[in-house]
Amino acid sequence: MFFVPLTFDAHRHLGRLPAYPFYGGPPVNPDTSARDQIADLVDDLDREGTERALLLPNYGVPVAAASFALNELVLETASKDDRFVCGLWTSPRAEDAELTDAALALAGERSVVALKTSFLLGGGVDDPTSQPQIERIFATARERDLVVHVHTSPGAASDIDEIGKLVDRYGDDVRIHLVHLGGGMSAHIKLIGGRFFDWIEAGKKVYTDTSWAIGFAPRWLASEIERRGTGADRVLFASDEPWGDHAGELARLRAASQNPELVRMFLQDNYTALYG
Repeated sequence: MFFVPLTFDAHRHLGRLPAYPFYGGPPVNPDTSARDQIADLVDDLDREGTERALLLPNYGVPVAAASFALNELVLETASKDDRFVCGLWTSPRAEDAELTDAALALAGERSVVALKTSFLLGGGVDDPTSQPQIERIFATARERDLVVHVHTSPGAASDIDEIGKLVDRYGDDVRIHLVHLGGGMSAHIKLIGGRFFDWIEAGKKVYTDTSWAIGFAPRWLASEIERRGTGADRVLFASDEPWGDHAGELARLRAASQNPELVRMFLQDNYTALYG
């Protein structure tokens, strides 16, 4: 087995969130490896062999202010160590409009390369109340040449059938990073079976990472890229720490192909091309 000595992580979160009673249970902090100190983060990266990383505010608790407050932390961290760049947390929800506007006002900072958004906590691609925020997010990305980083997961507002509409509407002139390879079995099959490659061939600026991907999917994706001869430059490694598992994600993507050039693109080169 060949060895790629260093990896570039295109999607990991920074910051601690308040405990929350998920699904009617007691308040818990399931993100046990969350970090809010740069020294701890650097120790993690050194232990992993991660050379560079895109830092995004931690989220997942339905307390909007908690994630927006972490924009300052990712900016501060990226300003102190040039192995990091960062993305800003934004929201499509109407009730978060002022917070999103304040976040977008920071988009010109030197270390900012992406805008992160998700419909996991509310809003929708076709929700009329979300449209002003979506338009501002994509307009800012277009103006600043930033990547829009979008969560995907099965069903509801984050399903690839919904999120894919953003690629159709904005992907001609805004780079869109679809997190989690579309999210789940159905999305993996929809994307790898054709939709991802159709978008690329149509000139859409679409990218993805394989965090949280089901085991078969990275292998199939790599084989389809080699068979079709396109898409090699659109797939990135991402740990999604502290919600993901760096060691498992890395092992799965390294094992996806026996082509060392392709794996190196996934683990290093594509990050450099997309996030600088």
